[in-house]
Amino acid sequence: MVWLIFKRLLWMIPTLLVISIISFIIIQLPPGDYLTSYITALQMQGDQVSEDQVEALRAQFGLDKPLMLQYTDWLWGIVRYGNLGMSLEHNKAVTEIIGERVVMTVLISLAALSFTWAVALPIGVYSAVRKYSAGDYVFTFLGFLGLSTPGFLLALICMYIQYEFFGISTGGLFSEAYREAPWSVARAADFIAHAWVPVVVIGVQGTAGLIRVMRGNLLDELAKLYVVAARAKGVHPIRVLWKYPVRVAINPLISTIGWQLPMIFSGAVIVSVVMGLPTIGPLLLQALMMQDMYLAGSLVMILAVLTVIGTLISDLLLMWADPRIRYERTGQ
Repeated sequence: MVWLIFKRLLWMIPTLLVISIISFIIIQLPPGDYLTSYITALQMQGDQVSEDQVEALRAQFGLDKPLMLQYTDWLWGIVRYGNLGMSLEHNKAVTEIIGERVVMTVLISLAALSFTWAVALPIGVYSAVRKYSAGDYVFTFLGFLGLSTPGFLLALICMYIQYEFFGISTGGLFSEAYREAPWSVARAADFIAHAWVPVVVIGVQGTAGLIRVMRGNLLDELAKLYVVAARAKGVHPIRVLWKYPVRVAINPLISTIGWQLPMIFSGAVIVSVVMGLPTIGPLLLQALMMQDMYLAGSLVMILAVLTVIGTLISDLLLMWADPRIRYERTGQ
């Protein structure tokens, strides 16, 4: 176990280094740079920018340096000082910008993830045990409906219901009166009243898929001989179900927990844009569109770190959940 963790941590170093190089280069691939977008915006406002001003801005933003030198400066700042650089668009430290949004992002994403697992696992088990029953057909229909409905469309429908039937303003996570107010019981209640919509919308997208996976895996396990033998020995049906086949059928779901960790940080981008949520997802999208290389590169790096750590967590949880899974030094 210790050797596995140590080896994975060692492999993280070259993996993240390669990811940082590739992501930094890809961000720079579109024609122009942040300064091009910035000057275009100024000109659309009627401001004229001279060549001397362009060169001064290029030097100010560090865009006059070669690409490799820009990358090494950014990476050295991360390694030595933990400094993710300055956002060109916001003219603020990247850590400060991310810190403003990360709490809301994590709260919404964790609530959506909890909703997904709390709904999907019991329904998946029920659909497998009661195969071809009326309930199974109903949940199967709802599952396909959830998979086929775009997240942004479901968000618009929920926002309409929220405003039409509950009288709550749509968009964002707070009413206008509480948007800049300090935290209090009233502000927390207002947050909960707004937060259920993105939680349900984001959660439904993952729920439908997990139900199908859990149902299919559990049906395969219930047909195996060890389940038949346990039933023949008179073991209680509930004990047979939860002690053996469910523990095995849930393994593919546990293996995807590593993918959920970066999703918790970034949130659902399209849904967040439609609903005007102050989360990390729209921030990353805007940074990519504006070629804000330090902000976009830092967010991509954080997602990469979370993905690698999440994969390790998934492996450890699989070892704990299923005793048949063991990672030996000789096998690695």
